[in-house]
Amino acid sequence: MTAAISVWSSVVGQVDAVHQLTRAAVEPVHAYLFVGPAGSTKKEAARAFAALLIGDVDDAAARDADLVLRGEHPDVREVTRVGASISFDQAREIVRTASLAPSEGERKVMILDEFHLLRPEGAALLLKTIEEPPESTTFLILADFVPHDLITISSRCARIDFRAIDDQHIADRLVSEGVDPDTASEAATAAGGNIDRARVLAADPDLAARRRAFAEVPSRLDGTGTRVMDVVDDLLGRIEAAAAPLAERHRQEVEAMDERIKQYGERGSGKKALDDRHKRELRRHRTDELLAGLTVIAGTYRDAMVADTVARPDAAADAVHHIHEAMETLERNPNEPLLLQSLLWSLPVLTLPT
Repeated sequence: MTAAISVWSSVVGQVDAVHQLTRAAVEPVHAYLFVGPAGSTKKEAARAFAALLIGDVDDAAARDADLVLRGEHPDVREVTRVGASISFDQAREIVRTASLAPSEGERKVMILDEFHLLRPEGAALLLKTIEEPPESTTFLILADFVPHDLITISSRCARIDFRAIDDQHIADRLVSEGVDPDTASEAATAAGGNIDRARVLAADPDLAARRRAFAEVPSRLDGTGTRVMDVVDDLLGRIEAAAAPLAERHRQEVEAMDERIKQYGERGSGKKALDDRHKRELRRHRTDELLAGLTVIAGTYRDAMVADTVARPDAAADAVHHIHEAMETLERNPNEPLLLQSLLWSLPVLTLPT
């Protein structure tokens, strides 16, 4: 007899969180806050926990669990932001939806994603509902971190922490999904604990060459503005090409959405939400690529200092400092070519002593 597949099978490297949630499903409280970095499979964990709350059985093939895990159960509502943040209007809709009775059973679960982007006025509106929700409603709130405006809501929730996934867990999961072991290992190393990013990188045949191009930046510079411009153009071109696997996945999702619209109509299809998600994912992918590339450049200077092969250790240390400043600036969506040009112009040429 074939063993049942656990609802937790898509959650990777989060043993403590799974243990906490499995116990919590027996006597759940009204609200949980899942805190951890992007790509730590906290969304998958939220669906798995919701499947236990709705279906009361750890079997991914069971009818209720299957629907929840696919995001299609009528009593599990998933809320994602529209635009740059979760607005007051979205918060008001969450309050309204929470007040409605479940469609099928006795319990309704609301999964609220990216709540670190909740606007302050939305937090104020939601506080009372999350603190005292209808008896039939359980909130699962997902956030990459807990900003100041979320502290009060956080104090009303049971907190479950998620960690960046270690490289070995990511590599093992990629191999189980059919990725070549060497490719899986390289993608895991480059993904920074984010399994979603690792899956995209594993489908990218140019990953090794792109990392090598960033690592060689210090030795490619020659102190001229012309060389800086050439290197920046090369790096940005590589990053643009790196989005191809993600763009292909988006194309497949759009095709599947279009087929559903043909059958059931566009009303309530979520097409706009899908388009918005695709734009966010492409933006995030580009930023992640830049962050990863800058980390590689900084590593080149650090390695030279450790090996004592750099002519001016003080200049190399300053370079690492400037690179980290640029990495912090990236989160504010700057003009990328200007940022990279300014950074590379400030970096010393890495020449080895003769």
